[in-house]
Order: sequence, then C-alpha cells, then structure tokens
Amino acid sequence: MTQREYIWRVLVLAIGMVLAYAGGAAAQKVSTEFDETVDFSKFKTFAVRDGQMSSPSPALNGELTKKRIVVAIEKALSAKGLTKVDGQADLNVNFTLGSRGVIEREAIAVGPRLRGTRVERVAETQGNLVIGFRDPSTRALVWRGIASDEKENPVDISKKLDDWVKKIVDKYPPKKK
Repeated sequence: MTQREYIWRVLVLAIGMVLAYAGGAAAQKVSTEFDETVDFSKFKTFAVRDGQMSSPSPALNGELTKKRIVVAIEKALSAKGLTKVDGQADLNVNFTLGSRGVIEREAIAVGPRLRGTRVERVAETQGNLVIGFRDPSTRALVWRGIASDEKENPVDISKKLDDWVKKIVDKYPPKKK
C-alpha cells in the first residue's frame, strides 16, 4: 500500500467515524405541543398521576423503570419551580413509555479503495417517552412532550430515560409565538 492509499483510507475512516457520531448524537428527537390559549403561569403545583409502560423489553417495561421516570419527572419539574403535591394539583402529569423493534438498512463501503457498497440489515429498538400535563379543572391536555430514539439494544434506551425527561421538561413552559 502506498502512502497515498494509506492517507486516503485513514481520511475515509475518519470521515465515517465523524458521520456515525454525528448521526448518533442527532438521532434523539424531542418535540412538544401545547394549547396556545392556556396561561401556563397559573400552574404552581403538580402530581404525577399515571404512567403507562408499553414495551416488549423487560429493560423498558418494569416497575423500577417506571419509578425512575416518576422520580426524574418530579426532580425536573421541581427544578422549574413547581411544587409536588399528593392531593389536588394545578397540573396532573402522566407519561407513556413504549418501544418496538425495527430493521434498518445500512450501506457499508467495501472493496478496493472502498468504492463498492454492501447493504446490511441492523435490528434496532425504537423507543418513545411521552409526558403529558392535564389541567384538572378542565380535564384537558394542555402540554405534551415527546422524546424518541433508536438504539441497537433496549438497555441503551433505558440508560437515556433520565436525559429524555430532562430534555422534555426543559421545554416547559412553552414560549408563545
């Protein structure tokens, strides 16, 4: 192998690693929606009322995972200045964690000078965490945040749940347009 070929391969490998890292970092998506007619400044207290777990994976469908999400929500909302209460609250919080298996296709450079491609099928798990806030006086959903990501292993999604909760709650209260 000539020095030129060596430099070319190192460059292609470095670009591939940068793209793989950037793709993994940007894969997580967080979005929110809210009722624009609601005055969010009136909400001072909250209570986590319900949590649904909907995943075939034991790593994402257990009592300990549910408890961890509840604690993360309480911590994130308390950091926003809301007060946790056990009785009547200004906001009732609920959440749903779900996942499903998906098959992704990935093109991989192969052959001399990496000019050819081979398509591989990669099994991944798509996970979603939805956190909703309801106004108990109207029973209406006033705000909802959704985080989603795809990982090769459900355990990798489980490790991200605290981060997902923080990123979702960071978008509350919404900014009026």
